[in-house]
Amino acid sequence: MLKLASVTRRFPASTIAVAHRAGVSIVWGRDYSKIYPSAAKAVEDIPSGSTILFGGFGLCGIPEDLIGAVANRPQINNLTAVSNNAGIDGVGLGKLLNTRQIKRMVSSYVGENKEFARQYLCGELEVELIPQGTLAEKIRAGGAGIPAFYTATGFGTAIQHGGTPIKHTSDGATEIAAAPREVRTFNGRDYVMETSITGDYALIKAWKADELGNLVFKASANNFNAPMATAGKITIVEAEEIVPVGEISPGEIHIPGIHVHRIVKGSTYDKRIEKLTVRSEDESQADLPPAMQKRIKIIRRAAREFKDGMYANLGIGMPMLASNYIEPGTIVHLQSENGILGLGPFPLQSQVDPDLINAGKETVTILPGGSFFSSDTSFAMIRSSRLDLTILGGMEVSQTGDLANWIIPGKMVKGMGGAMDLVSAANTKVVVTMDHNDKSGHPKILEKCTLPLTGVACVNRIITDKCVFDVVPGKGLLLRELATGVSVEDVRSSTGCGFDVATDVAETY
Repeated sequence: MLKLASVTRRFPASTIAVAHRAGVSIVWGRDYSKIYPSAAKAVEDIPSGSTILFGGFGLCGIPEDLIGAVANRPQINNLTAVSNNAGIDGVGLGKLLNTRQIKRMVSSYVGENKEFARQYLCGELEVELIPQGTLAEKIRAGGAGIPAFYTATGFGTAIQHGGTPIKHTSDGATEIAAAPREVRTFNGRDYVMETSITGDYALIKAWKADELGNLVFKASANNFNAPMATAGKITIVEAEEIVPVGEISPGEIHIPGIHVHRIVKGSTYDKRIEKLTVRSEDESQADLPPAMQKRIKIIRRAAREFKDGMYANLGIGMPMLASNYIEPGTIVHLQSENGILGLGPFPLQSQVDPDLINAGKETVTILPGGSFFSSDTSFAMIRSSRLDLTILGGMEVSQTGDLANWIIPGKMVKGMGGAMDLVSAANTKVVVTMDHNDKSGHPKILEKCTLPLTGVACVNRIITDKCVFDVVPGKGLLLRELATGVSVEDVRSSTGCGFDVATDVAETY
């Protein structure tokens, strides 16, 4: 039975009268309210063993008070937590990892949470890693009453084949492995079947809520909050501001109140920023770290991939910096997986907004004409090839264009994030930027990838500190360009597979 708070008076009599005249049965009235006095009261009946959807992306838009309230009730344990990631050590869901209240994480990204990675690799935590776009769609589908769907994301990878460890033994062996996916072919292309996700509870953060539960999110804090709000059997919302009914214009509402069961007013917010990234008025190349200065040639060359009017997505790190070298007069619309179109430059210190971050958890700005939206909408754009170009990093690329960039089994687990979705878009050009060799001098371009794949035959172009390769379907690699001071023989000696050489190959960057 849903436990509800009681208030003296919540809605004007005229509101109730109008509802009666319209023949609508009244649920809210003088003795019924969705508003709870505290986060502690709102979560007190959550039983152990529940599946909880936690809104947010990184630390942006997380329900801080609700998470804290769960952490303060250690009897709420053995949880399955569904969240894109788990915050950072001791912050966000990191609190619940520290208190050992989570049995299983269902996520796309481990990121920089060392305790998350440690518990997983040591067999103390079950982790089901799912591509970010697939995770968003599984939640959206669950909220829409759709039991399953097909997607090209993950076909040919461990997502399709199964076997990725969900739980390790203490000595590193696999105790629980991910199951393989069903495969079907539509219009000549292969897809994997994914089942939807719903939660016993959804803990959501909103910028503004009215007393009926209509919600508005701020900037990129929309992210996973919107789809998760619809997929919880009981959705509990932590709002920065609660306003009377009618103060939010109907056209401004992101989530209608029909999905919301409980509302609490947030208290003081820490709003930690995971990666505070700012620019100065006189920023120059000298401001970059020395290691990044060595990669400027890759970044500058990657920027030549931009064409006027393009829609593009840039990966974390080196690819994102390519936006600094877009040719003057060239307009490129940058998209971020967490729900932004029209990314601007990094902010000045005075412009920093913790509710405005990119997919790399860095503070950003938005350009005039830009827009914000939810994570499921973002990946709908990606899967449907609305993007012309994606540039991302790689650990390994094969001669046939296979990409590996998300895990080193038993050693390093970052998670695939949105990469699998980005490279599975049929008509989006995929460019990989990376060092030609690893720190030990071993080739990263190989006959066959040795690491688990992100995508199969998905890479169109490779840009390294030595050269540019094109992947020619059915043939392999074609050496297109050389970096200054690099010869064809230099490339041959540092590449782990054969390749053809274009007749007009030359030093171009």
